[in-house]
Amino acid sequence: MLSLAITLLAAPMAMGAALNARALPQAFASNSDGTYKLSAVAAPVRGSGSPESSSTWKLSINDQASGHKQTINGFGAAVTDATVAAFNALPADKLSSLLIELMTDAGANFKLMRHTIASSDLSADPVYSYDDNGGAVDASLSSFNLGGRGISMALLLARMKALQPALTVLGSLWSPPGWMKLNGVIDGTTANNNLNHTYASQYAQYFVKYLEAYRAHGITIDAITIQNEPLNSQAGMPTLYVFADESGNLIQQNVGPALRSAGLNTAIWAYDHNTDVPSYPETVLSKASQYVNTVAWHCYASNNNWGTLTDFHNKHPGVDQYMTECWTSTTTGWSQAADFTIGPLQNWAKGALAWTLGTDNAQGPHLAGGCTTCRGLVTVDTKAGTYKFQVDYYMMAQFSKFIPKGAIVLDGSGSYTYSGGGGIQSVATLNPDFTPTLVIENTFSNDVYVTLTTSSGETWSGLLFARSVVTWVLPAAP
Repeated sequence: MLSLAITLLAAPMAMGAALNARALPQAFASNSDGTYKLSAVAAPVRGSGSPESSSTWKLSINDQASGHKQTINGFGAAVTDATVAAFNALPADKLSSLLIELMTDAGANFKLMRHTIASSDLSADPVYSYDDNGGAVDASLSSFNLGGRGISMALLLARMKALQPALTVLGSLWSPPGWMKLNGVIDGTTANNNLNHTYASQYAQYFVKYLEAYRAHGITIDAITIQNEPLNSQAGMPTLYVFADESGNLIQQNVGPALRSAGLNTAIWAYDHNTDVPSYPETVLSKASQYVNTVAWHCYASNNNWGTLTDFHNKHPGVDQYMTECWTSTTTGWSQAADFTIGPLQNWAKGALAWTLGTDNAQGPHLAGGCTTCRGLVTVDTKAGTYKFQVDYYMMAQFSKFIPKGAIVLDGSGSYTYSGGGGIQSVATLNPDFTPTLVIENTFSNDVYVTLTTSSGETWSGLLFARSVVTWVLPAAP
């Protein structure tokens, strides 16, 4: 492909400024080397434009009613104990500034967060639950207590919600208290790493008490998954192996009724694991559809295929889907966050979440057996009291900042990635104000001139920088 070196006037977007009136087209870009960071760049033009010697690419979208797909709920990341510890190490004024940038249109405008219920791999030692009771059985849950880390988590989520009232919060459990399990421990062994069903009622009430305790600290949890990665049993971190039929039965017979009896309308999402076992959420739905209408997916299958979500939608068109976990790391590429957002959106996901929102500069704190290379969208220098947005933050914000809650994803064509890795991927939405947003990822090492045609008769064209994500904010069709 030919490459054209051209100069564009590109000024960083003022993070505190709202988007200009959508009567005029606009474009914003972030790229692999940080030259652009949500920066305002040359807007697309009507018609086919002038590609000159640039490589060209054609995209199309159906912006008519026949092209309407799922409705967007939001984008964000996981708030882990590592996130809370790193953020709380910041001076008060720096933390306030950071949260404003994360949760409002001054920055990423995140509207979806997942949080860890007690310990995960991104927690400092020692491992804990909200009712450890010294390892002894606590059948009455009288020792239930959020503890210092649980309270800090709840208070941070409450601050986020205050800044972003439209925030949806998902809570996910890594392990119940050890005494509820056959092996008696939260971590340390994979032997008998299963729920002891003698305590199925206490397991359900554990969720009730957690939800009520968080609400008492100012944050209402909108949805839960009863087990993070239920098919993942590891010794070095909190896990619990839960069979598919077991999960469905626990929700239908225990957790769902317990929530309703407590007057809680918290939603329950199924699965929270990889795309290679779609039979798991199908089993849960077959047993617990009274309480479950949403499926959560992760990205870690060796043969990960976001097309699984489209297949699932075709079988269960009334079920909502989300991508609830994919990591960002010192070892993942610049486009990681864009890849795990755009792929699910193309395949009926209503939102996407990164793992994790924040860490310190050592990719922690984390358990001794936890993830040692999981890097937050934001990293905090806890000694200097400063923070830095990583490339993954900017790539996610190319979606979250410009695609509002309530936007409708549009059917489209033209996205393609070659076996060598280079390609163009895109997703478009029709926003509540009837204006379209188009997010385009260019993984080629050269600029590409893209022409977009719409079923309503519009044509737009503009330049995509090499190794970048560009968002076009277009005026409403006449």
